[in-house]
Amino acid sequence: MNLHIPPALKHRRFFYLWLGQLISIAGTQMQIWALFWHIRTLTNQPIALGGIGLARILPVIVFSLIGGAVADSYNRRNVMFVTQTGAALVAMMLGLLTYLGKIDLWHIYALTALQAVAVAFDGPARQAIIPNLVPARDLPNAFSLNSIAFQAGAVIGPALTGVVIIFGGQQAVYYFNAISFLAVIVALVLIGDVPQKRVAAHANGVSMTAIREGIQFIVTHPIILSSMMLDFVATFFASANTLMPIVARDILKVGVVEYGWLSAAQSAGAVLAAVVISQVHELRKQGPLFLGSVVVFGVATVFFGLSRSFVVAWILLAITGAADAVSTIIRNTIRQLQTPDHIRGRMTSVNQIFFQGGPQLGEIEAGAVAQLFGAPFAIITGGIGCVLGMGLIVAKWPQLISYNGDEPGLAGATAD
Repeated sequence: MNLHIPPALKHRRFFYLWLGQLISIAGTQMQIWALFWHIRTLTNQPIALGGIGLARILPVIVFSLIGGAVADSYNRRNVMFVTQTGAALVAMMLGLLTYLGKIDLWHIYALTALQAVAVAFDGPARQAIIPNLVPARDLPNAFSLNSIAFQAGAVIGPALTGVVIIFGGQQAVYYFNAISFLAVIVALVLIGDVPQKRVAAHANGVSMTAIREGIQFIVTHPIILSSMMLDFVATFFASANTLMPIVARDILKVGVVEYGWLSAAQSAGAVLAAVVISQVHELRKQGPLFLGSVVVFGVATVFFGLSRSFVVAWILLAITGAADAVSTIIRNTIRQLQTPDHIRGRMTSVNQIFFQGGPQLGEIEAGAVAQLFGAPFAIITGGIGCVLGMGLIVAKWPQLISYNGDEPGLAGATAD
């Protein structure tokens, strides 16, 4: 297969945003995995690691629906200016408290929650702006590239976490993340104005009526609702990222550098899968591919829980990452193409509760199960639960099986 420049990157404004996200995500992912390690150095209780999931999901549940209405009522680019700046300030505060030796668990939880508030408003605006930057025909390609940016950042960030901690201290990771947000801010400046269809702020804009409209839209579109439910169920059961410091230190017996490499494994597999998909002009039989990727994700998680070799564990995590990338690209494409522009932010905000809620609540569940029965048991049963949950979702919404990807869409998109 001859490599070619993905068509979405030929659209200048999308390219700027994509590159900015790649840099920023590397910093964000570095911070996420550094936080897990930081908590493990403060306490050896697995439940404390699960607490970070609670700190990250509660603000998303509370503010996401409002964030979706804001993304549909106000300029999405301006919303991102505010959220990116706020997240940068929180990261800087984490670094300063750590440097001064004043940081405790409650500081980490509180600042993580504040950053999650920014995410609750940033996510809908960032996802909904993409179809305003590329035409509909290039949207699947744009989401595969977004997956590449996210996963590449999630390889670079964690892989550097251990090295940065060793040479710069824990606080250096947080400083790096704060600076990395500038990449998106600069990209937003270069993009310029982005036209969008939006409801008037003085009409239904940010209101309960607008929020209910977004929820009602999803409930009446089974293909969108079922993809969200499957996302939630799979990640709830098979999410065990917060247990990675325990796996690295107590099961595989490796140090902070190897922990960083292990943390990057899923994203390494995801980058490979996303690159392959970005070279495919038309992705068909999306339903079966979506469901198959979830099965692979769950089964690989089970074997990861059984593994006692660093190399084998790394490979299995890479497989879960590749499977999750395929799932992510397909479900994002389904949702964005089946949603009209004026309601896209609200759809994304509801989806954000599902795709953030699944892994974050799953981290709480994994921490609690690991506290009672050990980390391997929590990981293995999570992988089994993922596959069983998928079976129940398909039984409820069998149309997922026959979804091809060329069904008529509702969304309009523009490009420069």
